[in-house]
Formats: sequence, structure tokens, C-alpha cells
Amino acid sequence: MTTDHTLRAEGLQLGYGERTVIDGLDLSVIPGQVTSIVGANACGKSTLLRSLSRLLTPRAGQVLLDGEQVHRMPAKQLARTLGLLPQSPITPEGITVADLVGRGRHPHQGIFSRWSTADDAAVAAALDTTHTAELADRPVDELSGGQRQRVWIAMALAQDTDVLLLDEPTTFLDVSHQVEVLDLLTDLNRSRGITIVMVLHDLNLAARYSDQLVMIADGTVRASGSPAEVLTEDGVREVFGLTNRIIMDPVSGLPLMLPIGRHHVQPASAVHE
Repeated sequence: MTTDHTLRAEGLQLGYGERTVIDGLDLSVIPGQVTSIVGANACGKSTLLRSLSRLLTPRAGQVLLDGEQVHRMPAKQLARTLGLLPQSPITPEGITVADLVGRGRHPHQGIFSRWSTADDAAVAAALDTTHTAELADRPVDELSGGQRQRVWIAMALAQDTDVLLLDEPTTFLDVSHQVEVLDLLTDLNRSRGITIVMVLHDLNLAARYSDQLVMIADGTVRASGSPAEVLTEDGVREVFGLTNRIIMDPVSGLPLMLPIGRHHVQPASAVHE
């Protein structure tokens, strides 16, 4: 099953104070696919994600969800379709896993409605999907980084949205937990058709786990398309200022970027031996 919600940005200009971060950006997210936004530090990746989720109001342009401006939609209406997992979310002190995941049900509850069996079912399904059911009674602040990230994803799942935005979901995780989280997100995309948009730092993980890559530089989209189309030696050199080589990943069959530092270049004599 694939969701058909459309999310796009048109002529977006974003900034803070007098500083402009994003200027004239256009972006179309492919429904039912995984899109990763990549780029150098401070290029505007997280700023863009904040605007897509309506946390940041554009100076110019607009963000459209199913043709409607997100910044004009009622908050609960938007939250029933689009969920956001921010970078380094703040965990309420002492809250248990079950209580945190239950907060994801807030958009589905009216002013006078009470907790229902449907809410119980949604929370249980979210815990089961993220393999955190056995942690339900534990305080979130006692969990490991990987466990905590899975719990936050469970809360986003309990929100039961068709579009999920994640800002650097693998930050501060070791490589095994990074792969664990990205495998989970891929499972969600493939089994539920959830449209996923995430900001990632690791170009190779982004290439391996994404249907669409969006590379940002100087406040605009420099390249957008499949990993093979976007992750090129020239593109990485231009956007990141990094000498590199692109080879075929023997595991995934996708592009693999090898950074070349000034201490790792083979002498010409060694190449010809």
C-alpha cells in the first residue's frame, strides 16, 4: 500500500533574523518513497524540514500538503497526516515508554474525547513494530541511544500519519544502531507505504536507504533524483568541497562515496608498480 499524499515546496525562502538560509527552493516529495536530504553543515537541511512541518513560517513561497498550505491548516488536521521527529527531542523527565508513545495519539482526540480502545491498539502496534513492547514500563531516560530513538519513532507511528519527517534520526548512534533505525524506517515504508523524508549526514547510508536524494547547497536544491543520479564525484566535490571517488557498493549495488584526504593519495610511483 502506498499513500498518495503530496508534499511540495514552491519558491521557498527561509531564514532567521536578517540571515537567509533557504532562497527560492522548489522541492517535490515522491509519495510512498523514502527521500533523504543531504548537504554540508549549515546548508539549511534542518531549516527546510522545520518549514515542511510548519514549525517555521516561510518569508516567501509556500509548503503544500495535498495542495493546501500547511501554515494555514489547523494543527490537528495537519498532525493526523504529517508527523515530525525532530533532532534530539527533549524527553519529559521520568516519563515511561508507554506514556511517551501514547502522546502520539493526541491529534486523534477531541476536546471531550477519552482514551479509547483504538488508542490502545495504535500504541500497542507502534511498540510492536519498533520492537519496544518489552520496554513499555521503563523510564525513557534509562534507555540506550538506540532504544530511545526507536521509542521516539514509536511515538511518531502511534500518531498514525502517512507522511513522516525525521531530522537526523541516526545522530549520536553507533553504526549498528544507525543501521537498525534505518532498517526499521525501510520496513515501515515498504509495509505501510509511509512517505518518509529525512535529513541524513552520512552520504553512503543516504544512498543505500533512499529512493530519492535531494542535495542542497547555498539555500537551493543542487540535485534531486535517484542515488545514482545525485551521488556523483562532481556533485560531492561541488557541494562538500571534497575530493572523492564513487564506486559501486558491493553490498547494495548503489553508489558508494570514498572520501580522499590529502594523506590518502597513492604516490604516482605506487600506482604504476
